Amino acid sequence: MNLIFSIDYKTVFGEELVLNIMKDGAVAQYHLGTTDGARWTCQLTIPDTNQVLEYYYSVDAIGSEHRHEWTTVHHKLELNASKGKSYTMYDHWSDIPEDAYLYSSAFTDCLCPHTLHELPSSSFSKTVRLIVRAPQLRSSERLAIIGSNPALGAWDSTKAVEMTEHNINEWVVDLNADDFPEGEMEFKFAALDSKKDVTPLWECSNNRTIELPEMKDGEVVVYDLNEAYMPIYNTKIAGTLVPVFSLRSKTSFGVGDFGDLKKMIDYIDKTGQRVLQILPINDTTITHTWTDSYPYSCISVFALHPMYVDLTQLPQLKDAKERDRFEKLRVELNGLKQIDYERVNNAKLEYLHLLFAQEGKQMMSSKKYHEFFHETEQWLVPYAQYATLRDKYGTADFSQWPDHNTWDEADRKELSNSRSKLYKEVEFWYFVQYILNTQLDEAHAYARQHHVILKGDIPIGVNRYGCDVWMEPRYFNLNGQAGAPPDDFSVNGQNWGFPTYNWDEMLKDGCQWWVRRFQNMAKFFDAYRIDHVLGFFRIWEIPINSVHGLLGQFAPALGMTADEIRGYGLNFQEERFTTPFITDWTLERMFHEKANDVKAKYLDRIDGERYKMKPEYDTQRKVEKVFAGVTDQDELNIRDGLYAMISDVLFVRDTKDASKFHPRVSAQFSFIYESLYDNDKGAFNRLYNDYFYRRNNQFWYREAMKKLPRLVEATRMLVCAEDLGMVPDCVPWVINELRILSLEIQSMPKDPHVRFGHLSRNPYRSVCTFSTHDMPTLRQWWDENYERTQDYYNSMLYRGGAAPHPLPGWLARDIVSRQLTSPSMLCILSIQDWLAIDDKLRLPDANAERINIPANPKHYWRYRMHLNIEDLMTNNSFMANVKELVNQSGRTNTFGER
Repeated sequence: MNLIFSIDYKTVFGEELVLNIMKDGAVAQYHLGTTDGARWTCQLTIPDTNQVLEYYYSVDAIGSEHRHEWTTVHHKLELNASKGKSYTMYDHWSDIPEDAYLYSSAFTDCLCPHTLHELPSSSFSKTVRLIVRAPQLRSSERLAIIGSNPALGAWDSTKAVEMTEHNINEWVVDLNADDFPEGEMEFKFAALDSKKDVTPLWECSNNRTIELPEMKDGEVVVYDLNEAYMPIYNTKIAGTLVPVFSLRSKTSFGVGDFGDLKKMIDYIDKTGQRVLQILPINDTTITHTWTDSYPYSCISVFALHPMYVDLTQLPQLKDAKERDRFEKLRVELNGLKQIDYERVNNAKLEYLHLLFAQEGKQMMSSKKYHEFFHETEQWLVPYAQYATLRDKYGTADFSQWPDHNTWDEADRKELSNSRSKLYKEVEFWYFVQYILNTQLDEAHAYARQHHVILKGDIPIGVNRYGCDVWMEPRYFNLNGQAGAPPDDFSVNGQNWGFPTYNWDEMLKDGCQWWVRRFQNMAKFFDAYRIDHVLGFFRIWEIPINSVHGLLGQFAPALGMTADEIRGYGLNFQEERFTTPFITDWTLERMFHEKANDVKAKYLDRIDGERYKMKPEYDTQRKVEKVFAGVTDQDELNIRDGLYAMISDVLFVRDTKDASKFHPRVSAQFSFIYESLYDNDKGAFNRLYNDYFYRRNNQFWYREAMKKLPRLVEATRMLVCAEDLGMVPDCVPWVINELRILSLEIQSMPKDPHVRFGHLSRNPYRSVCTFSTHDMPTLRQWWDENYERTQDYYNSMLYRGGAAPHPLPGWLARDIVSRQLTSPSMLCILSIQDWLAIDDKLRLPDANAERINIPANPKHYWRYRMHLNIEDLMTNNSFMANVKELVNQSGRTNTFGER
């Protein structure tokens, strides 16, 4: 069989096109040739066979891949024409389309489920095959071709030729070339509805024409055509954000679980919403105490947290006394207003141990378990050994373990052998993860059945004592701490404590660690939020001896030489500008009457003007250790003052090149800045703005484009980004180029010229919300700043008079309604903000609804809904209220039907 591939693509000198044919997980490459640098061709001969080829094109430059087509949907060629001996493909290059979201599993598997079919085999002597993508079609519609020729219905839609959806959003039809003796086809595509009384929807374009080549018997000519565009409005949907741990049902065990997730999916479905967004659900167990409640500090990016197991889906304990004991404990814990993290987790682990002893052998001999083990072995085996050693030695700090300080791949064989001693030591964790994965998989399937998009969350970091670092330490930098520069959440910046990534090492294998992570997520979710997407451009890296984030620097970033700094007109003095600025007047301002005591205990004098910290107090970590356990507020004020003094520098030295410097973030609020002459302040401000918002733009763009495309292409999940904070100009370039949904929060506008975002200006590819889990709820925000609220009341809600306090339900409903009517594709509101619209239903104390306070690194994550999901769904007034808001905003998706 002869195959000829032809594609038009204009290249520049040094570039050539490559055909990549995929088979059995491998890629066979064939170089195309050209005579003019515009049309490229390649001819192959393969055995006559009825097979399907999937392929894509790429561009090589200087011997390596320069770029490739959008690979979410590959070219697909069925070699099934019964008389076909030669196939000629006229392809076109496929870049990522503007409507790439329509190819995501969120649309194709949830909102508008697709069923693909095999292309029927044709028996024409000469075959013309047309392939076209039509992603806008709704679930009740199918594509057809209508044309001037009688073989295409002679423009009569009742005689249109129906096509076959053989690939995601891609339709194909085989036509008899002999039916077109004039050698030309004139046609359009149209959407036919399964409802007979619905008028066909024709594509918006001029008639298409194709001039057919002279063909011989046995030839198949394949035309890959430009997308069919139908006049169909963009889909907009509504959703709810709630952490799984915050869910409450009548059967919960003191914390939300994967069974409650199904109940929440029912709530989403019944109110006309289509998205349920949750926070990370990975295992975070480091100390077995409440400090493990931070869901963004996972010990494994693959393992699920044992606390999310739904015990009601498991076999009952046979011991009646144990059953009664656990039931009494369940009722007690489920009646608490907030989560008792330690008691819940201890109880669930105890129950799982008892169940493992009772049912483990039988459950782990099943075919389903063996399939799970085979699929997850790469991460499951190291995780199980890590968890066993963590509990055996009483610490997650693997550097303190007497052995196994890093994962030894040689252990895998014994750990995977069910007859070995090592296997017996760790198999409990295999059992636990099997149950959790099974239950979450079932919840995901349940969501799809109800046309609900389950949206997950991918944290930017991992715990430095977690299994991922233990297993693959080469991927991490342990001499720094990831965090965020100062923002509206925290004036001192955020220090998450995570190690930063060694991207040089990760890029060597094509970011396989990330690819595996995203692909594992795709088993359970159809959309995801990339936490702190700015970290893929540059991460805020904080010295390991710092507590706050002010002494951090972006990594990577282009540091400045002393001469460059002087070039801005600033008289750069290295020693003065890079060491803490401590003088008598700064001490008086900081400590007032305590200033002399601070001098005597913590400082050494340098000269007549300045002081320095004594060596035993010269880092924030040393100060933190000295004040550990202190509760007296006056002493804590001194501690915080010492922290501030240590951070009082104008520049920080580059961690990799000591001859380069970075302006200290928020230095304009420091004493060293205050001490500058006005002309030096002006020079520093020019330097500061250039460094943070212009100097690194192209550099950071290239850094992000090394990483994010690989991850976005790894799955078909709908990609959403948390792109808040100190956002450089290059971020929207990448977000738009990769068709990622941005996050739009009206109270945190990205336009620096406005106080509040104008909802009408939200891009369609975005997620609109009023508050995230890191922010005050709508009700809290309303009472935080009366002047700001009044401005919002008058300028955004267009209401006169004084703004009412606290926020009444009718006004919360108005605010929610405005969010829903924004142009954003997704409008996802927290469960607290949804409940705010009902004065009778919401909690009396708005402050009890807060999930997280980023400024507090030791925050206890324990918020729980005060209502059972079952009771919420029987509250007819509230359910009708929510459904009406969703309907009025045009966000009701009827599963893609017209």
